Amino acid sequence: MLGGLCSSIIGMITVKLLFALDHESEMPFVASGICKMWTGSLPRMLDNATSKPSYRSLDDLVRRRLRTWPQRPPGALETLKQNGVWMRGRPGEADTSLHPFLRLPGSNRLRTVPDGLWLHFSANPADPFCDILCIEACASLQNLLDKRSRFAPSTTSLLAVCPVPWLLAPQDPGDRLPRWRRLKLLRQEPQTPLVLPVRDVRVLYGLKDRQYEGFARTQMPQAHEYFYPMDALTDEAGASNPAMQALIARASGAANFMRLP
Repeated sequence: MLGGLCSSIIGMITVKLLFALDHESEMPFVASGICKMWTGSLPRMLDNATSKPSYRSLDDLVRRRLRTWPQRPPGALETLKQNGVWMRGRPGEADTSLHPFLRLPGSNRLRTVPDGLWLHFSANPADPFCDILCIEACASLQNLLDKRSRFAPSTTSLLAVCPVPWLLAPQDPGDRLPRWRRLKLLRQEPQTPLVLPVRDVRVLYGLKDRQYEGFARTQMPQAHEYFYPMDALTDEAGASNPAMQALIARASGAANFMRLP
């Protein structure tokens, strides 16, 4: 793709250069300008195109980074409030689209698909539920408002849906044990999707630096909302960032108590 683009640019400029040189007596400034462009801007442009990693979008970069994060959110507290099993639901492997998603009861089409989704599954089969930690990357303030609306407090319940192929697949590429065997909620191989009510929701929103600074100065987040600069997520070592781990540690129900029994 890059080679085709470069060939097109070179071909276009060559035609204009030949035309300008042929009419240099009539268009001396055009010929001179194109020559300067050929010898100056174009090499720099091609050098930049080949030296920087190519990502189709911010979402693509975020998914690449989050795939390197562990199954348990980095910094998540180990407490009696959440003594079950953590799993990363999104993003999953790039070659499949069957990953957990969120929806409202009775709605089969309108789904919420966060950039990052971690699920904590209850350890009690008699009381099945899950807690979720979502990570969203917001390229603009309008994007932030849209994503905040999906997790706004409501009188209706939220459901987490785990497709059967996802439950039957191993947690990691080299693992032979399917995911469902790691869950204490399931006693036999599932034949239908696992649909669980969401007990607790925590959402981390990433903003570009200028928008993050402005939001932090002028806005007050909801109780389930946490915010971070986008660079902390797109960094290759984001999962080991102490500040990110501390933020995720605060995004826990246990953090609301002075002490736990």
